[in-house]
Amino acid sequence: MLSCGTPPATQNGQPATLNTAHAAEPAPVEQAGVIPGIEVLLTDSLHLIRGRRVGLITNHSGRDRAGTSSIDLLHRSPGVRLTAIFGPEHGVRGVARAGEKVASTVDSATGVPMFSLYGETLTPTPAMLENVDVLLYDIQDVGARVYTYVWTMTLAAEAAKKNGKRFIVLDRPNPIRADRIEGGVLDPRYKSFTGLHPVALRYGLTPAEMLRYLVGAKLITADATVVPMKNYRLSMWWDETGLEWRNPSPNIRDLDAALLYPGTVFFEATNINEGRGTDAPFKLVGAPWLTDAGAIARELNAKNLPGVRFDSTSRTIESPAKFGGRRIPMLRVTVTDRNTVRPVDVGAHMLRAIYARHPRDFRWRETGIERLSGTAALRQAVESGGIDALLTRWEAESILFRRKVAPYRLYP
Repeated sequence: MLSCGTPPATQNGQPATLNTAHAAEPAPVEQAGVIPGIEVLLTDSLHLIRGRRVGLITNHSGRDRAGTSSIDLLHRSPGVRLTAIFGPEHGVRGVARAGEKVASTVDSATGVPMFSLYGETLTPTPAMLENVDVLLYDIQDVGARVYTYVWTMTLAAEAAKKNGKRFIVLDRPNPIRADRIEGGVLDPRYKSFTGLHPVALRYGLTPAEMLRYLVGAKLITADATVVPMKNYRLSMWWDETGLEWRNPSPNIRDLDAALLYPGTVFFEATNINEGRGTDAPFKLVGAPWLTDAGAIARELNAKNLPGVRFDSTSRTIESPAKFGGRRIPMLRVTVTDRNTVRPVDVGAHMLRAIYARHPRDFRWRETGIERLSGTAALRQAVESGGIDALLTRWEAESILFRRKVAPYRLYP
C-alpha cells in the first residue's frame, strides 16, 4: 500500500517508498503470476477497509485470479461492509454500448445499491457517498487516454476528497505494456471525458501510476492510496501476466485490438467504420466508397510501418454501427510484431492514405478528432500531408511525458 497524496520524495535520485504495507519479497513471476491489487488488499492490507463502509467502483473486469468478482470478494469478507457499487461506461456488467447511458439500480446478488457513473452524472455525488467511508477503484484498463475508465477514477478520487472519504486504487496491469509511451500529449483546449488531463495517448502507466502522477504533478486535488500488484513488470504484455483475458469493453475483444486501439480509434471521428459491427473491431476500417482498399493496403505496406501488415477484405456490418446492414470493403490491420508496432503512427498513416484518395468522400465528425487526438494538428496533417512532421512532434512530446511520469513508477 502506498500513499499518492503528495509527490514522492527521492532518495539518491530514486522515488522513495511510502507507507509500505507488505514487505515480503514477491515470488518469481514464472511461479506465481501477477497478483492483482484486490487480492493484495484482502491478504495483506485488509486493515484499510475492515470495519468500514466500502464503496466499490468496478465492472466485470474486477476479479481475482480465480475469476471471483471483486464485488463478491468484498461482500463475503469478514468485517467489511460493502454498501455501494459504482459502474463506469458500459456498466458494471460491461455490456452497454459505447456512449450508452447506464441507469442506477440494485445488485440482485448482494442487494447493494449500484450507482451509474455514466448516466446522469460522471462523478459520485454526496448522496451516492452518504453511506461510504472508503471508496475503492478496481477496473481493468487498456492503456489509452481516450478510454474513459481512468477518468472515472480521477473524478471519483476528487469527489472522495471533497466529501471526506478515503480513496484507494487496487492496481491492475496495462495490457499493452506499461513501459511504452506513444503519441501526443493532450492540449487542454480539447479536454473531454475521453481525455481530462494532459497525458500521452498511449500513456504507458498502470491505473495506480496514473493517479500517482496526476496527484503528484498537481493536475488534480485528491488524497489517494494505491495497493500495487505483486509480481508485475512494466514490460509485460497481458498474456504474460497469467491473468485471464476478459473484454474490458464490448469491442476490445483481444490483445491485438487493445494494442491497435490508440490509433484506429481515430476512425470513430470520421464517416469510416472502425470495425464496430464486425468480428474484429479496431482491426478493420471501411466504408462503401473504399473500393480501392487493395490499392491503399499496398500503399501502406510500402511504407514498411513496423509490426503491422495491411490487407483488403469486406464485411457485412451489424446495426447499429456505421453502415449497418451493408457489406462494405474494408482495410484489415494485422499485428505481425507487437514489440515494434506503433499504433498511433498506424492510425495516422491510415487516415492520410484514405483521405488522399477520397477527399470528397471522407468526412470528419464535428470536433471528434480533436478530442480523440488531443490536438487540432492531426486534422490539419491528414488534409495537408504533414503526417511525418506531426509524428516527429508527437514523439518529442511522448519522450518528455516519459520523463515526467518516471518518479511515480511502482514497478521495475
